[in-house]
Amino acid sequence: MTRALRIRGLLALAAVALSLFVALTVPVHLGLDLRGGTQIVLETRPTAAADADSEATDRTLEVLRGRIDALGVAEPTLARSGDNRIIVELPGVQDPATAADVLGRTAQLTFHQVLGAAADADDKDKPLSKRHRQQVLPDESGRLLRLEAAAMTGKDVEEAAARFDPQSGAGWQVTVDFQRAGDDGWARLTGQAACHPAGDPSRRLAIVLDDKIISSPQVEPSVGCGSGIRGGSTQITGSFGADEAKELALLINGGALPVPVETVEQRTVGPTLGAQAITASAWAAAVGTTLTALFITAVYRLMGALATVALACYGLISYAVLAALGATLTLPGLAGFVLAIGMAVDANVLVFERAREEYASRSRPSPRSSLAAGFRGAFSAIADSNITTLIAAGLLFFLASGPVRGFGVTLGIGVLVSMFSALVITRALADHAASRPWLRRRPHLTGIAHAGTVRDRLTRTDPQLMRRPRRWLAASAAVLVLAGSGIAVRGLDFGVEFTGGRLIEYTTATPVDPDRARSALADAGFPRAVVQSSGDHQLTVRTDQLSNAQAAAVTETIGTLTDDADTLRDEAIGPSLGKELRQGALIALAVALGAQLLYLAARFRWLFGASAVTALAHDVIILTGVFAWLGKPIDGVFLAALLTVIGYSVNDSVVVFDRIRDLSRRDREAPFAAVANRALVQTLPRTINTGMGAAFILTALAVLGGDSLTDFALALLIGVAVGTYSSMFTATPLAIELHKRT
Repeated sequence: MTRALRIRGLLALAAVALSLFVALTVPVHLGLDLRGGTQIVLETRPTAAADADSEATDRTLEVLRGRIDALGVAEPTLARSGDNRIIVELPGVQDPATAADVLGRTAQLTFHQVLGAAADADDKDKPLSKRHRQQVLPDESGRLLRLEAAAMTGKDVEEAAARFDPQSGAGWQVTVDFQRAGDDGWARLTGQAACHPAGDPSRRLAIVLDDKIISSPQVEPSVGCGSGIRGGSTQITGSFGADEAKELALLINGGALPVPVETVEQRTVGPTLGAQAITASAWAAAVGTTLTALFITAVYRLMGALATVALACYGLISYAVLAALGATLTLPGLAGFVLAIGMAVDANVLVFERAREEYASRSRPSPRSSLAAGFRGAFSAIADSNITTLIAAGLLFFLASGPVRGFGVTLGIGVLVSMFSALVITRALADHAASRPWLRRRPHLTGIAHAGTVRDRLTRTDPQLMRRPRRWLAASAAVLVLAGSGIAVRGLDFGVEFTGGRLIEYTTATPVDPDRARSALADAGFPRAVVQSSGDHQLTVRTDQLSNAQAAAVTETIGTLTDDADTLRDEAIGPSLGKELRQGALIALAVALGAQLLYLAARFRWLFGASAVTALAHDVIILTGVFAWLGKPIDGVFLAALLTVIGYSVNDSVVVFDRIRDLSRRDREAPFAAVANRALVQTLPRTINTGMGAAFILTALAVLGGDSLTDFALALLIGVAVGTYSSMFTATPLAIELHKRT
């Protein structure tokens, strides 16, 4: 056994053992779309008194953390995003209205002396106007009161608690305990009010929360003028229910936000949908991986079986890396994890096909020497193709947000681990097996001692695929026009993620006709609601911006049409955030194309880069046009699929261009078109086998992955088919035509 083989074997064993330990001891963090809960994105807003800068956002984050801790949510997550956004994740919280109200309240608590009733007509028209350090607000009964400027604030409060007092008949009330300085301030404030006669409005005190009087009690007659109430506490009474009293105590204890916040995004996923997504994805992964394993074993025999073992190790290592990094596994991320299994097959296929060529070209071939040559020959193509996919994954991470960013993380990890799996684990297993004497005597069992069915037929027929490259370009142009016309004729159906608005998905006990639901919502005051059915028992309602109260009205209306309607998910995106995400998507797409062009131009030649990027633009337009014809939404998940297709398409083009470069070095006098044709024919078996491996995984996702993954898998299936075609019959013919002109 050679030293290199021992090192690879030890690395493989160490990686698998460490990954197994991590997988058994460190749980992976599931996103809210897999475990259920609510995610709220808050944006701080500047005021005349304070800027919404990074420091204010940090202070706001701490106040919100205190409020959420008081809510009693298990394992909440709060994180700052940029200078003025805060992402809050509340697992298990299915009532986003309450959570958003508690988090969004400024909770500015103040204590005022009442100066008297306000009878001015202007005051009635403008109850929140301020005059000469006075404030006019309606009390609990709606009567306008003139208030002196705040004498005390929430900073003077030490603690607040909600209590029920059955003896006094007051019901639920909030007890407020003051700090030492607050005790003196309360005594001074009540002492001033006590100087007015009983029944006089000026004997009242006003307790104000966010410019709303929540209690305005009279000072008791027993309190003397100037002496005031001491003892350091008071009670806020009113027509409070249990939840209202607890929420008020929570807001007082949490303190005031230094700046106002606005909810710009809100997502709620029911636990049922998350459990269904995990189960469906697990089935898709199991079935797709099994079919892929059977396929490569049938094609490459023993080497294919060893590659299957390496794929199992790949899955274990990828999971362990996600857990060790503390990455959040989201639904698109889970799909990316499954997809990367199919892409991991590509490196193995490249090696085995190159080994078959080496075996056929040697006078005294052996499986071991052919495998070694195959790994050496395939390394540059594996590296280049995976780097292009990493570029797409990196762009998803840096330019996308939410679940799509999670997809970029898992895709990037999957690409890196797949390279390790193919170049270390597969090679260690293959080298060890190929060095066995019994296998040297039976080379046909290796799967690389013959050319393969596809290569045999290509060798016999010697097809001249690139004899007329312009015909392929004309065919590509025709398909491009047909698909692109869908964008012009049907338009693009941007999802709420890019337009802003609200999307609510229901599961219904009985089938609900979308037209009937649309009519009912129009009668309820939502004439612009778009209603779509997904299966017999799922209904999706998409509208413009709705308040939580309006969303509840939509849910109530749907509930009247069926015996039972459960909310599977609820997404609300503000218009400013939707515009920002839409611009970010276009930037991500443009940067992706530019990054691929720069990399390919640096790694190969500019004409290869230009050809590949043109083929990419071809793929993007066709995929987008097909979705336009089908009426499918263009959302963040589609963006993830689109950038993945870009990586896959470049992957295919790189393999062909790498072979063109290799053949050109061997025969510098051969015409470029002949070299390109030979490279295309030689790499065709790899292209077909890799496409088949990815198709098994994606078909399993489309069929078994559930409604949440259907559009994602469909986009990738279309993209793989178009990308495979364009790498051969768009990028290569275009490179030939560009070469003629230069």
